[in-house]
Amino acid sequence: MRKIFRNRAVGAVLALSLVAAACGSGDSTDGDPIVISSFNFNESVIVAELYAQALEQAGYTVDRNLNLGNREVVKPALENGDIDLVPEYVGTINSFLGGTPTADSQATYEEAKELFEESGVTLLAYSPAQDKNAYVVTAETAAEHGLSKISDLGTVAGQFIFGGPPECPEREFCLQGLVDVYGLNFAEFKPLDVAGPITVAALEGGEVDVALLFSSQGIIAEKGWVVLDDDKGLQPAENLVPAIRQEVVDAYGRDMTKIIEAVSVLLTQEDLTEMNKRADLDQEDPAAIAEEWLSNVELGLD
Repeated sequence: MRKIFRNRAVGAVLALSLVAAACGSGDSTDGDPIVISSFNFNESVIVAELYAQALEQAGYTVDRNLNLGNREVVKPALENGDIDLVPEYVGTINSFLGGTPTADSQATYEEAKELFEESGVTLLAYSPAQDKNAYVVTAETAAEHGLSKISDLGTVAGQFIFGGPPECPEREFCLQGLVDVYGLNFAEFKPLDVAGPITVAALEGGEVDVALLFSSQGIIAEKGWVVLDDDKGLQPAENLVPAIRQEVVDAYGRDMTKIIEAVSVLLTQEDLTEMNKRADLDQEDPAAIAEEWLSNVELGLD
């Protein structure tokens, strides 16, 4: 029971509007399919599947448009009504919308929500799970030099090689930030890929001492590596958060949003990392991974 969906005829729109008005509250599973999308990487697909399968289990009809692309593709599709729901990240979408993200999850979320609502999109409750830049060392390096937080690098950075994406030296949340916020000056910067297999191999092989990875990557736990605590708050919060069109929220009501938010709230950092490992390293199907997770949690909607 939604309105103005993807070039429908005026008569169909009017009919839907009359049905919606008759139903009143909007708390119904009847209506057009909810189109759920994702960015083009496994983590996003898994979380999109969590939303989709939870809604389907509750009786909602869902269409999937997964692996749609990057944010330059996904955001306009969401705003234009081509898709209805996508897992976002509070810091990145805040910045993309012209805001100023910080390490404070709640403040970053609130600003992003306000900014996005100008385009007819709202953010539901965010997850404790995050996927943000992480500065990683091997367990051996951490033990040898007593490293647990980024500040600890101050006494050894001059001896260390730091590896990250080629653009890292110019980025405020990468090498530039390590210099400006932490005062770190590494012996050498080694350009690698974006937290991919080249970076993993370089850290594992000792070609670099510190590497930029993403905090939810399964390889970190798999290898027993150490994520250094960002004790000065260089990195903005990147909690996963459902971004959904306000028209869909209005049409389906609180019963629908509670399902999505229950998924978000229950998704822990450990869960996300483990699911990423299974998809990225073990090559398991994201949909099957999501189905298993949902079978082992209680959404508490009764």
